[in-house]
Amino acid sequence: MNKIILIIFLSISIFVYNYLGTSPIYNAVDNTIAIKLANEQIKPNQNIIEFESKNPFSFYDIFKRIDKISTQNVYGILTKPKVGNNFPIIIGVAGSKGWSKHHYAYMDRFLKNGFAIFTLHSFESRNIVSTVGEQISATIPMIIYDAFMALKELDKDPEINVEKAGILGWSLGGGVALYSAWYPIQNTISPKYKFSAHLPFYPPCMAVPDNLNFNKAPIHILAGEKDNWVPADACVELVNKMNYVGNDIEITVFSGAHHSFDRNQELEIIDDAYSFTDCRMTISDNGIVRSSILGFPLSSPLFQKIGLSICAKRGTTFGGNKQARDKSKIIAIDFMNKYLMNN
Repeated sequence: MNKIILIIFLSISIFVYNYLGTSPIYNAVDNTIAIKLANEQIKPNQNIIEFESKNPFSFYDIFKRIDKISTQNVYGILTKPKVGNNFPIIIGVAGSKGWSKHHYAYMDRFLKNGFAIFTLHSFESRNIVSTVGEQISATIPMIIYDAFMALKELDKDPEINVEKAGILGWSLGGGVALYSAWYPIQNTISPKYKFSAHLPFYPPCMAVPDNLNFNKAPIHILAGEKDNWVPADACVELVNKMNYVGNDIEITVFSGAHHSFDRNQELEIIDDAYSFTDCRMTISDNGIVRSSILGFPLSSPLFQKIGLSICAKRGTTFGGNKQARDKSKIIAIDFMNKYLMNN
């Protein structure tokens, strides 16, 4: 009986979607105070870089109606090595909880290895602290747009070589690092600029594009075997599908590791965070994300909330794993050196 009610509800919701289920147009946020605060905290060898981006909720917004989406001022922090020029650049993207110590530690290691680094502050630019438990106020398509606009802005610096640009991110940011390699979205946002290496840490791989045409740039996913936030199994499934059609993608799954395995902390539980272990989705050619359950569209905040309530649970575990943490440090440096520094 409950199953019949669910099917009827979904059918009605899909019908309503055809008339009402469009993405909202997020208003631009005044981030003057956030940028002022960032300027007060930066180090002598750092610069605040501001640029114009957009606030698309979905890939559909980018493909079909970007001209109707509000323009948003976004900033990031650029740090260059003290010696040299023509620096390869690595853009870092934080997860749903925002920038943390272990994120900055990776960026500092890249800096010491001769890379310029750019920490993208998409959350702060929109006066957001965290998206844990909602995943609406800042979305993967929104931050992907930020990343490409940042790359375009960085090209104005004669010391930065955007032809040697890498992107890495964690969790939500891992999704940005992964799907920024999806050719249809990259070519739509940024025909001139693209990344030469993509390093997603525990990304949400549950949404598989119908069109698996990714850029030729190498992708290496790092995932935890016991991740109950964004499942490693979904990433393995995606990698297998992408390899089958000839994409350059690899995955390392760390045995016994949970979400945020690269943190230096004990395991913790977040009661209100989404667990996507049982969720699988597709991304259509026009950018609509649909649940595998009756093709329910996650095309607006309301519809996303409904769709996730069907497949996702609440309560996730995150925390460090020394073996995975140590290995991921080596993999990250070796990967970026191979494709950005040594080519």
